[in-house]
Amino acid sequence: MKLFSKEQIYEGDKLTAERQNITSTELIERAGTQIFNWIHARMQGAQVPIHVFCGIGNNGGDGLVLARHLITHGYNVNTYIINCSDKRSKDFLVNYDRIKNVTKKWPVLLNCAEDFPAINPEDIIVDAIFGIGLNRPVDEWVKQLFLHFRASKAFTLAIDIPSGLFPDKAIEDENAVVWAGYTLSFASPKLVFFLPETAKYTVQWEVLDIGLDKEFLYTTQTEVELIGKHEVLSNYIPREKYSHKGQFGHTLIVGGSYGKIGAVTLASRAALSSGAGLVSAYVPKCGYYPLQTSFPEAMVITDTDEEKITKIKFNIEPTVIAFGIGAGTDNETASAFEAFLKTNKAPLVIDADGINLLAKKKSLLKLLPEATILTPHPKELERLMGTWKDDFDKLKKVKAFSKKHKVIVIIKGANSITIFDDKLYVNTTGNSGLSTAGSGDVLTGIIAGLVSQGYNPLVAAIFGVYLHGKSADIAVEDFGYQSLIASHVIDYLGEAYLDLFKQPEQPPQQEEEIKK
Repeated sequence: MKLFSKEQIYEGDKLTAERQNITSTELIERAGTQIFNWIHARMQGAQVPIHVFCGIGNNGGDGLVLARHLITHGYNVNTYIINCSDKRSKDFLVNYDRIKNVTKKWPVLLNCAEDFPAINPEDIIVDAIFGIGLNRPVDEWVKQLFLHFRASKAFTLAIDIPSGLFPDKAIEDENAVVWAGYTLSFASPKLVFFLPETAKYTVQWEVLDIGLDKEFLYTTQTEVELIGKHEVLSNYIPREKYSHKGQFGHTLIVGGSYGKIGAVTLASRAALSSGAGLVSAYVPKCGYYPLQTSFPEAMVITDTDEEKITKIKFNIEPTVIAFGIGAGTDNETASAFEAFLKTNKAPLVIDADGINLLAKKKSLLKLLPEATILTPHPKELERLMGTWKDDFDKLKKVKAFSKKHKVIVIIKGANSITIFDDKLYVNTTGNSGLSTAGSGDVLTGIIAGLVSQGYNPLVAAIFGVYLHGKSADIAVEDFGYQSLIASHVIDYLGEAYLDLFKQPEQPPQQEEEIKK
C-alpha cells in the first residue's frame, strides 16, 4: 500500500475534482458520507450520545457532513465548532449552512474552556477539528479541550488524522494532540501512525475509499510503502518440482565467541528454515561441538582461536555471508573483519557486532558491497550514525546514510522500516513478543537465507522482515507475548510461508452463496 504525502493527497483531491467534474464540496460530501456509513454499519441507530467536534477548515467540513447525516438518521448527536480563528474554508461554510437546514439544534460555538460540554465515558467523540493541513501548534484552550477528551475516557474517533498531529514532522507536546481509539484515514494511512513517538495517538486505523481518481492512485510514486501480505506475495519465488539444494544457495554465518555460540545457532537455523539450500557456520573452536550437536543440518568451519574470530578463511564459495552475530569487538576480531572486507565479493548481511565494528571504524563502510543489508537495533544504529532529535530526523539521517554508502538499512521496531535509495518500506507484521533475546539473530538468518535463494537484497530485506514478524504473530497465539522466544519464530516460519497463500475466511452466508 502506498503512503501518500500531504502534498500528494492535496494533488489527488485536485485531480479528482477536475477529472470527475465535481467540486471540492462534493468531494467533502463524499468523504463525510463514507464516515457516516462506517459508523451507521456498526451502530445501527443506537442512541449513544455522539459529540462531533468540528474545526473551521475542510476537516471540519467532513465533520459537519457526518453530523448532518447522523441527525437525519435519528442519532443522538451534538455538534460543536472549535472557534479558533476568523478564517473559515469555503467548504466549511457551505456545510455549516446545510446542517442548519436540517435541525433546530445548531452547532455550538466553543471559544474557551468554559464552553466545554460534559462528556461521559459511555459517549462517543468524533474528532474533526484539524486535518493534515495543520502547520502550527494548537492554541492553549484547544489543548485543554484535547485533555478534556482524554479525561472523559470516551471512545474517540478521529477523521483522517488525530487533531494536533502533523503528518510530516514531530510534535513537541503530547497533550496538544488528540489521543484516538480509531482513525478513519482518507487515501492512505499516514506515516506517523507507524513511528515510535507518534503511533500511540491512534490505537487502530482504517482507510476509507472516497473515490479519488484511480489513475492518480495507481501511477503516483510514493516515498513510503506499507508492506503486508499482498506486497510480499508478488515477490515470492516458487520452487520447481525437480529443483535441488544447489539451486538455493549456500549461506555462510560468521560470528560467535565464547558464551555466544547460541546466536550463530539461531541465525543458522533461521537461514536454513527460510529456504537456503546449504548453511555453513564459521565460529571459534569453542562453537564446534555445540553447533554440530544442536543443529546437525549445518556444516561448521572453525577459526584457529578457541574463543573468538581472529581470521576469516574458508574453502567454500558462499552465495551470501552474514557477519557479526555474537562476534564481539575484540581487536583481533576487528582486524579479521577488515581483512575479510578487503577481499570479499559476496553479498553481505551485517548485524550486531558487525555494525559495532563499522561504527568504531567508519572507513570500513567504503569496503561494503553495494546493497549490503544492515540490521541494527536502536543503540547500534545510534553508534553508527549518531543521535537524532526525533523520528523524522532519524529517518532523514538513515536515508542520507543509505544513499551515501549504497546500503540497505533496517530500522528495527514495532513497525520495522527498511530504507534504501530514498524509499521507506514500513512493515505491518510482528508483535511485542519479539522483544526477546535472539530475535535479531533470527531475522539476520532469515534475510541471509532469502538472499541465498536468489531474492535481490532489497526484496530479501523486506520479505525477511515480513516473514519474521508473521511467524511471531502466528507463534504468539500458542505461547503468548511473554513466553515467545526466538526459537519459536524459527519453528513457525513454515506456517508464515503457508499463510501467504491462505484465502480470507468467508462469512457463512457468503460460503452458501458460493456453493450455489
